Amino acid sequence: MQNENFSQIDDVLNKAASSVLATSLSSLMQMPNRDRFIYQFEDLTVDCTRQLLDDDALAALLRLAENCQLQTRIYEMFSGTPVNITENRPVQHMAVRTPDHLASVAYQKLSAFAESVRDNPDITSVINLGIGGSDLGPKMVTQALAGYHDGPVCHFVGNICPTDLHDVLVTCNPHKTLFVVTSKTFTTSETLANAMIAKHWLDQHGADAGVAMVAVTAAGARAQAWGIDPDHIFAFADSIGGRYSLWSSVGLSVMIAIGSENFSRMLAGAHAMDRHVQHAELAQNIGVIMGLLRVWCRRYLKLPAYGLIPYDQRLAALPAWAQQLEMESNGKFVDRQGHPLPLPAGPLIWGAAGTSAQHSFFQWLHQSVDITPIDILVAIQPAAGLDDQMWHDHHKSLAINAVAQAEALASGAPNKAEPHRHFPGNRPSVLISWDQTTPYTLGRLLALYEHITVISGFLWDVNSFDQWGVELGKQMANQIESDESLEHFSPAARAFLDRLKTPRT
Repeated sequence: MQNENFSQIDDVLNKAASSVLATSLSSLMQMPNRDRFIYQFEDLTVDCTRQLLDDDALAALLRLAENCQLQTRIYEMFSGTPVNITENRPVQHMAVRTPDHLASVAYQKLSAFAESVRDNPDITSVINLGIGGSDLGPKMVTQALAGYHDGPVCHFVGNICPTDLHDVLVTCNPHKTLFVVTSKTFTTSETLANAMIAKHWLDQHGADAGVAMVAVTAAGARAQAWGIDPDHIFAFADSIGGRYSLWSSVGLSVMIAIGSENFSRMLAGAHAMDRHVQHAELAQNIGVIMGLLRVWCRRYLKLPAYGLIPYDQRLAALPAWAQQLEMESNGKFVDRQGHPLPLPAGPLIWGAAGTSAQHSFFQWLHQSVDITPIDILVAIQPAAGLDDQMWHDHHKSLAINAVAQAEALASGAPNKAEPHRHFPGNRPSVLISWDQTTPYTLGRLLALYEHITVISGFLWDVNSFDQWGVELGKQMANQIESDESLEHFSPAARAFLDRLKTPRT
């Protein structure tokens, strides 16, 4: 974020934040032409009218974007410049959702395999073994597009906890199950440990692991050495980060569930958002505006958390996916040059599906001392297949709840006579809506959240594409597993490990 003009813009933004915080959100919402804070792309509407934001603040944020040379950074990312500077890699997750990629030999091989599995009556279950981006994204998309499933049942196992895999295996027939071992490096300890159990389970029941196991990886030689048939290895590029990878062969399980045609539609939706972010003017660029809002809320309004509330039970896993996306990308304490950040970057991301969340933590959102901005996400129409008027009326109630919560959080309800019934309001939200959740609209929405993460990372000047923070704990676990010296571990840790080694009586 640093150059000769930054301090001036920073001062303007801090003053704008003080001014906005001294103004009620209710009054901001009633300002003339407030609808200019509503942004549109195709049928996607992003309503920022309930944000703690005025014209002066938005103008200063756009100056910040220009000061940070945001358009140049976006151009560099799309053009293949190695913007992941700590690993000297470009960022290529957008490349695998282009029309050119859909016509490639690699994509055709993936599609053909997925269709062969879908056409095979002897495969009734698919189990994806992965963790992090190799699990959260595909699992979330498979749940979100449940109405489009017409392939085998797909399960997702990410945790090394034995119950995660065990509880899936007891529902599957070993002679009718395909395992997709998904690991970028094919060294992920949790995934390989689960894969070994899966292989043992197949062998135990006389099933051919050579046929029943495939790999999705950027390290094909390691997968082959582990025992995967070379024809069953589906590659993706090193320059595609795990949390950005569901568009690549990492999405194989999704493709098997919904079919290659629907998967291609999801990629097309993501590509449409890519083109919007790449080419739209900053002031009308939804990815840029929402990225600026992340910085505004976190840095200038001093709000450390950000909630995602999808009003769609099938999108219940979206907050967990977005949590990894944002917090693994921007949870950094140094900038791209290795200098300490003067202020935190990246909010804590959390959330759950509405309306259930209203009866869980919305009390905290409405009346806590803390203020937490949220995105409220809702489709205007019910999911495909829910065509009866009864379901439309039911969905209408859901959508009404969504907008009512946005209004209630913003406006509140003063009641000084009964403080426990007093709602202070001034709780910001963004209402994001679209016509209907389809593969295309889901792809577009998920790509938007990727761009929000990356653009806010550019503005904070952090590297949103590495994740060194996940390594240390894994290294320590490997030391323990390999019986290395534990002298540098704490006495409490060594005592715990002694208890762990004690034979059961």
